[in-house]
Amino acid sequence: MYKGNEMHTVFEKDNCMLFGNAMTFMRRPLVLNPLTVEADVVVLGLPYDMATSGRSGARMGPDAMRKASTNLAWEDTRYPWQFALNEHCNVVDAGDLTYMSGDSSEFTEKVEAAATSILEQGKSMLSFGGDHFVTLPLLRAHAKKFGKMALVHFDAHTDTYSNGSAYDHGTMFYHAPNEGLIDKHRSVQVGIRTNYTEADHGFTVIDGQQGNELSASKIAEIITNTVGDLPVYLTFDIDALDPAFAPGTGTPVCGGLTTDKVLNILRALKGLNLVGMDVVEVAPAYDSSEVTALAGASIALELLHLWTYKHKTI
Repeated sequence: MYKGNEMHTVFEKDNCMLFGNAMTFMRRPLVLNPLTVEADVVVLGLPYDMATSGRSGARMGPDAMRKASTNLAWEDTRYPWQFALNEHCNVVDAGDLTYMSGDSSEFTEKVEAAATSILEQGKSMLSFGGDHFVTLPLLRAHAKKFGKMALVHFDAHTDTYSNGSAYDHGTMFYHAPNEGLIDKHRSVQVGIRTNYTEADHGFTVIDGQQGNELSASKIAEIITNTVGDLPVYLTFDIDALDPAFAPGTGTPVCGGLTTDKVLNILRALKGLNLVGMDVVEVAPAYDSSEVTALAGASIALELLHLWTYKHKTI
């Protein structure tokens, strides 16, 4: 029996425990108002999937990736990185953005407002979708601070289609260049394997076949040379991965990248001027094995290492 001054040991939290307690990303502190604390990076969940054209369910993605991240949190130094992330980067989890259910207009306004407030304080963001539409209001907020950015976009789809509604997860990168948020001629799309109009497309495309045939270092070289010294927003749609590695998504497309290939590409992007990042389209209901959420959490963790490597001069 614990008693006296021994009682405190009952309440100490152990990061090696893979289950139990409220789940935050990588067991980082839950801070529902991130404006009240010091932090380098704020994790914000965006549980929204009303802009999907295929299977819904991505609103459950943030929760699934947080839970999956407990399988990663025990490792103080993430292999093969050579620094302990928590010693160099203060990450807090702000939970999920709340909004009136079914109100896409309010959601869009609240995402931009929340992101703007966080960025104005000098913090950076790692956002979890939700469907890919969430990236558009995030880009609007980031452009206020950083100006026109380069986009590094992993996806099976270009999302540059002009014929969708005001809230459509296939139109963000049609609107973003037209709004002056990104320079499509300095942006790269990786893993594309669905139809798009190539005339006047503007983006550099490394399609699914090229993504599988080229080395990770060559792909990273193309990305680095294309974006140059522009600030970079990196958005990762989980369907960039082949459905064998990420079945839990709304619009799976065969012929995608492996998880290993993606992780190696990201690790080869050291030094990228990364100013914003998101992982989207994880829909856990279609994957009872939870490997899609684990892939999303692993990619998010790599992005945090990339951000820290650049901004903490490691």
